[in-house]
Amino acid sequence: MFKFLCSAVLVLYGIGAHAQFVVSGRVSSDKEPLPGATVRLLENKSTTVTDASGRFSLPPVSAGTYTLQVSFIGFETLEKRVEVSESTDLNMTLKQTSIIGDEVVVRATRATDKTPTTFTNISKEAITKQNFGQDMPFLLNWIPSVTTTSDAGTGIGYTGIRIRGSDATRINVTINGVPYNDAESMNTFWVDIPDIASSTENVQIQRGVGTSTNGAAAFGATINLLTNAKSQNPYAELTNGFGSFGTRRHTFSFGTGQLNNHWNIEGRLSRIESDGFIDRATADLRSYYFAATYSSKKTTLKAMTFGGKERTYQAWYGVPESRLRNDTEAMLTTAANEGWNEEQTQNLLNSGSRTFNPYFYKNQVDDYQQDHYQLHLTQQLSEALTLNSSLHYTPGKGFYEEYRFDQDLEDYGLSPITIGDSVISSTDLIRRRWLDNDFYGITWAVNYDKNKWNVVFGGGWNRYDGDHFGEIVWAEVSPVPHLYRYYFNNGDKRDFNSYVKINRAIGDQFNAYVDLQYRQIDYQVQGLENEQYELDLNTSFQFFNPKAGITWAPTSEQQFYASYAVANREPVRSDFVDNPGSAPKYETLRNLEIGSRRTTGNYTFNLNYYYMHYDNQLVLTGALNDVGAPVRTNVDNSYRMGIEGELMWKLSNKWQWMINATWSRNKIRNFTEVLYDYGPDFDDFITVERNYRNTDISFSPEWIAGSTISFFPVSGAEISLLSKYVGDQYLDNTSNERRTLDAFFVQDVRFNYSLKPSFMREMVFSVLVNNLLDEQYESNGYTWGYLAGAFEARENYYYPQAGRNFMIMLTLKI
Repeated sequence: MFKFLCSAVLVLYGIGAHAQFVVSGRVSSDKEPLPGATVRLLENKSTTVTDASGRFSLPPVSAGTYTLQVSFIGFETLEKRVEVSESTDLNMTLKQTSIIGDEVVVRATRATDKTPTTFTNISKEAITKQNFGQDMPFLLNWIPSVTTTSDAGTGIGYTGIRIRGSDATRINVTINGVPYNDAESMNTFWVDIPDIASSTENVQIQRGVGTSTNGAAAFGATINLLTNAKSQNPYAELTNGFGSFGTRRHTFSFGTGQLNNHWNIEGRLSRIESDGFIDRATADLRSYYFAATYSSKKTTLKAMTFGGKERTYQAWYGVPESRLRNDTEAMLTTAANEGWNEEQTQNLLNSGSRTFNPYFYKNQVDDYQQDHYQLHLTQQLSEALTLNSSLHYTPGKGFYEEYRFDQDLEDYGLSPITIGDSVISSTDLIRRRWLDNDFYGITWAVNYDKNKWNVVFGGGWNRYDGDHFGEIVWAEVSPVPHLYRYYFNNGDKRDFNSYVKINRAIGDQFNAYVDLQYRQIDYQVQGLENEQYELDLNTSFQFFNPKAGITWAPTSEQQFYASYAVANREPVRSDFVDNPGSAPKYETLRNLEIGSRRTTGNYTFNLNYYYMHYDNQLVLTGALNDVGAPVRTNVDNSYRMGIEGELMWKLSNKWQWMINATWSRNKIRNFTEVLYDYGPDFDDFITVERNYRNTDISFSPEWIAGSTISFFPVSGAEISLLSKYVGDQYLDNTSNERRTLDAFFVQDVRFNYSLKPSFMREMVFSVLVNNLLDEQYESNGYTWGYLAGAFEARENYYYPQAGRNFMIMLTLKI
């Protein structure tokens, strides 16, 4: 593989001795920059999006004549012929129009250059380059303050993302302005919509509280995803990829282009399969996307459906530290602490040190299907007034299937069974834990934009109705009823929010911003829980979330901003279920953001300071519940503080460097660790509390850095070295050095080469080598322990990531 890449570089450099030039510039309207405008070079299909200062830069091209197309919602599309004989920097001015485009769907929930908050825009071109079939978190891995992890070790299947140390349950995710976080857990299961990146137009990540949006409150960041914009021309694309660990990716997409000046139809079918790095951590992921759009001068109606069916072998238990260290005596202790039988113990002793999976029952799987239906209406009411309204419905149904050894019958609501002279109180069994839910609602936004005023009034109402139940599908003791339902409960959650955002220009350099949101949540859970106790929860929350700030742009190249935001957030389902009899408190976050953005013809530099102070923050204890979800507890007083820097530098016509770094402090003023002491004879237990001051919040590294160095040897070719550094992290909140994730530094190499043969629009050959230097590292983990008199047991578990591995893809476009 290394020889191949080196040879490819030399060959391309040899045939590309002719000069390469960069087309860059600034897009504006009446001297105001337009961030988020789409810039395309029609001849080679290169596409990018303008940054916060309206700047853009396209990949290098050979000398010649090109057509540059610039488009932005609410403005006429501009096409300009450009003679390229040297690197060119252009000023492009767009004229306002009433034509409606796709971006208006997410306009109300996105930040612009006039919004005093910290954000990053990611274009379709950047997403496509990195899309080798991994889940969306791994495509976002290179932006500031982001860390990612994968249960299977490959980025395919169950993956996770943290931003500023906050996990996925604290990151608001919307797709076309519609909430995607699970309403009860607030988690984001990207595995349920595999290959959604292939149907994504662009993504905006707002760090911190961000602007008001729909769905769960943002306590770390917001990920705002816009699906494909309608294509003006018909197309068909086929992508096939193959790689390490039996990974296979097949994607077919098409579009009709504009039909009868009004209609547009697009679709996609995908299948991604992988054996996984972890033993038996297979994934079989199938997904689809279809959209039909009717558009006229003042109206757009877009109906779409997307979703997927996933079947993944469970790999969420992790690898014990004893197995990672190949310590036989410690492994026997682990098996004893876990209560494993001889078969399970032998699996531990005989597995690979980094690929161990405690599950070996062939159907120990997660099997789930989720379908999304969205209908978006955009109406231009007047020159200054635009209405957007969206209806959505998401049904989902699936189960975890598990083989369980030596289960007490009373834990399943069953009495001991008498067979002959024997009384049987436990048995091996296979159970399925089901989730059958419906999520539906409406979102709306009215946008007024005239003179120096931009006002958005929006909101949404959503309802979640979910059944949780468990069935025994087989038991070693035959009298156990087949498909016996041992628990059932229903969760009903209703979420209403309404917001107003006001942006007012003050003179030529200043913009004042005010954002006020009201949110009401009603949540009920009734029925029998898995642990055989009754759930009877009926709770409501009402929150007021104000935000305000100012932006100062002394020149067209320089911008400063400052904002202060307050957000409140309700506990999630597991916070109630995992702590019966102890109601968790809601959280409050106060977020200060101060930053600057500077853009010139050769570089863009962003620098910001943030301070996020939490009251009653729900933090991870380091332990997991019985389905692999992290357990959390309230802490009275905690904070996150940091500095984020981001540089995008055009070194020359052939070289480009993007680098970012985050330094942060993440502290809990007072933390109480609770352990169970079972006594030396394990005949009873008491709780023991240990108090700590100024400890580090778990999974919050002090340093995070990312780098992408790109080389463009010839037109259509790009070779990039992608590097990621993540500092030490603690598994819990005690700052105990024996409960840590070690720092890691990983490099990937990405190669893309685009050809334009006469018989098709484009042919793209791509290679991704992950973990080039074969670094052995773990990106996630958890810890648990107990006391037995003077003896303390402690088990640390880790999620090792794959060593050097690769993926090769070929994309054909007609």
